[in-house]
Amino acid sequence: MEKKINMPKLAPEMESGVLCAWLKEEGESVAAGEPLFEIETNKVVNQVEATTSGVLKKQLVEEGDTVRVDTAVAVVEAE
Repeated sequence: MEKKINMPKLAPEMESGVLCAWLKEEGESVAAGEPLFEIETNKVVNQVEATTSGVLKKQLVEEGDTVRVDTAVAVVEAE
């Protein structure tokens, strides 16, 4: 089953963030709670953890892209 990973809202005023680095590549296994990517908001970089375990099937945005909150950034093929 495919599950989308969305850009999280890390602060009440957050509307978007810059996906500055992928920590996993397409085809790699991910575990729930494991860092998946990094986002920058207000000059602070945060690691975002995977919400489900499986295989990273597709990265939907590129490093450096500004992404609105709740927009899908990745697809994980859940176990």
